Amino acid sequence: MDITNLTVHELQEKLESKELTITEITKAYADRIAEKENDVQAFITSLTEEAIKQAEEIEEKVKNGELTSNFAGIPIGIKDNICTKGVKTTCGSKILGNFVSPYDATVIEKFNKEGLINLGKTNMDEFAMGSSTETSAFQKTKNPWNLNTVPGGSSGGSAAAVAANLVPWALGSDTGGSIRQPASFCGVVGLKPTYGLVSRSGLVAYASSLDQIGPITKDVYDCAMLLNLIAGHDEKDTTSMERPKLDYTKALKNDVKGLKIGVPKEFFGEGINEEVKAKLQEAIEKYKELGAEVEEISLDVAEYSLATYYIIAWAEASSNLGRFDGIRYGYRSEKFETLKDIYVNSRSEGFGPEVKRRILLGTYALSSGYYDAYYKKAQQARTLVTNEFDKAFAKYDVILTPTSPTVAFEFGEKSDNPLEMYLADICTVSVNIAGLPGISIPCGVDSKGMPIGMQLIGNKFAEETILNAAYTYEQATKFRENYKPEFKK
Repeated sequence: MDITNLTVHELQEKLESKELTITEITKAYADRIAEKENDVQAFITSLTEEAIKQAEEIEEKVKNGELTSNFAGIPIGIKDNICTKGVKTTCGSKILGNFVSPYDATVIEKFNKEGLINLGKTNMDEFAMGSSTETSAFQKTKNPWNLNTVPGGSSGGSAAAVAANLVPWALGSDTGGSIRQPASFCGVVGLKPTYGLVSRSGLVAYASSLDQIGPITKDVYDCAMLLNLIAGHDEKDTTSMERPKLDYTKALKNDVKGLKIGVPKEFFGEGINEEVKAKLQEAIEKYKELGAEVEEISLDVAEYSLATYYIIAWAEASSNLGRFDGIRYGYRSEKFETLKDIYVNSRSEGFGPEVKRRILLGTYALSSGYYDAYYKKAQQARTLVTNEFDKAFAKYDVILTPTSPTVAFEFGEKSDNPLEMYLADICTVSVNIAGLPGISIPCGVDSKGMPIGMQLIGNKFAEETILNAAYTYEQATKFRENYKPEFKK
């Protein structure tokens, strides 16, 4: 039995039937990391030794009846912008290279109560700014399907770790597609929840009005289970919404009869790879076979969503990253004579080029004389995007689009052209602008064997609807049974 190929719900069954122990599962993942991590480079901080020790302690607690959670002893990977007490939280940046968080994020507190085991902090684009995990200050994570290609970003480490069976599931964060796009590239499931459904307390902020923590998993059932664990109101997060507690696994009915799916023609136009279009068309036909009502619609948001997103995101990044100044914590330059030197040199040496670019452009957009022309206009456009989605959801339950215009690209292919890299997010950013939930699930592979992702977008707090639509398609097509990463070099 290949333990690391099992889903979380399968691991739970093996634990319940006593076919496996918590320690056996954790050691299997530790061995898998030892075998494959040099190829994939998914982790900034690996915690395998600590995890094995923790597994033994949790096993004892379970035997003594001190811990009764179904998730006790299940390993997980955590994106390195989510604070973990006593463990480095670097955000993939030199400026936080030695920062050890003094507290746990709310989602980590929830995991600790359930007895989950942290296998490590996963690699990411610096401060979540990127679409390929190439801007990390530490290493470039490789896509397990083809090690010459990127895993997507910014949650590339989490997606690659799940795809390579280094962890059974992981947490990512999504500001403009940073869970869904790497999930698409790595052939796994990634969910960006509705803004406010999951606490952001302890998530190092990139763009506060867009950021959201979410699950990256092997299948949709695991995705629903992980959402169960992390969703819920949190007094420490003023943007957290009070909602009824739901069991999202109960929404997985494996039935889409009568479901109204809108397919916006604007998301299938110029710039979308032909093989991606073909696989999405096959998925559309499959939904029709399954009894869903599918119609082509017009959703006029793609044209200005990207510009709107980047102006808002960069402006908020400029504000949020002002705290990293070489004084309070984080990296401090050794080259200084004055206080101004500390600020300038620490930030110049500590931040990478992509982060500097976004801070500068965000500061410009917020500056006197330009605020009305750029930031205010972007906020007005944000309202238009939200209104367009509201109109669509008055008639349709789900909106279906590609997750990404292409499959995973090779290292260096877009990193020298920032504008081309930003276009990688064109299918995903509008979801964050409007605060909606979106899920990416694999819908096949291209002629080179690289995964293609399909995005399902729901109305606010309609996670149950998109999870069921994703689950029904997944059960009908069995992607994980038919395709596996090849680790080609």
